[in-house]
Amino acid sequence: MQVSAKSKLWILCGLTLLVAVLYLIIGIDFAIFEYQFMSRFRKLILMLLVGGAIAASVVIFQAITTNRLLTPSIMGLDAVYMFVKVLIVFVFGVQSMFVTNLYISFAISVIVMIAFSLLLFQGIFKIGNVSVYFILLIGIILGTFFKSITGFLELIINPEDFLAVQSAMFANFDASNSKLVVLCGVTLIVLIVITVYAIPYLDVLLLGRDQAINLGISYQTVTRLLLILVSVLVSISTALVGPITFLGLLTVNLAHELMKTYQHKYILPATICISWMSLFLAQAIVENLFEATTQVSIIIDLVGGSYFIYLLIKRRHAQ
Repeated sequence: MQVSAKSKLWILCGLTLLVAVLYLIIGIDFAIFEYQFMSRFRKLILMLLVGGAIAASVVIFQAITTNRLLTPSIMGLDAVYMFVKVLIVFVFGVQSMFVTNLYISFAISVIVMIAFSLLLFQGIFKIGNVSVYFILLIGIILGTFFKSITGFLELIINPEDFLAVQSAMFANFDASNSKLVVLCGVTLIVLIVITVYAIPYLDVLLLGRDQAINLGISYQTVTRLLLILVSVLVSISTALVGPITFLGLLTVNLAHELMKTYQHKYILPATICISWMSLFLAQAIVENLFEATTQVSIIIDLVGGSYFIYLLIKRRHAQ
């Protein structure tokens, strides 16, 4: 008997809740139960925010680009965010209000990312029907370009400034910007609500530009608004814990494989649930197996990067 997408979604929600509970209690030291439980609970809240932001951003982005291989991180948005953070420190110094005031720093980064994403993808859309490998190449080149400049700036800034930005280069739920949690949490809830209301538009956009226009969608306006949404979502996840490049690619493709549908009312919550479970499992491995000697992003990027190569090979053989 074939299980419906709705039933699969309910099962996935139950599994997510189970994994969350297991993360909170497995390996806990009851001698310091209260301290360790609250520490894990704070990390759990961060993982909920980060997983939700990444999942929503990649679902929206793939609806715009109509391709399951493209994600904001692969197209270099994470690298742009980190470049802006390091550039602010390089130009103004670590004691500047643009660095010490997290809200101003966050606002500058968001504005730059919005401008970058609009310029980049509007330019790509104007080119016309180009190969997905060409778009991937552009993303990889831009990502490498901004990472190289960021690395160069880190080399020439003074050691104090370098230490201030180094901790943000890898995803770490222990060294998160806790002051931004409330702001990002409230913003994320608003953006998720907007995304839910935009689900009918995402379904239409997935049909392609010409079909969307024929069905009455103001394509340029809608895609620009959605790209702004994506930029803010990526900024939220990166500002809280740092970049996690392949989480979105891994989770959204697993959601498609599991749900066997293109309806975003199932794909969006399924992707969010799988993102949460991936972060819970990766963090549990870091704490219990590696004893916190590595970082979550390394584990997820290892698995996600391998899966990305598998998808490329699979797509190549299918052509």
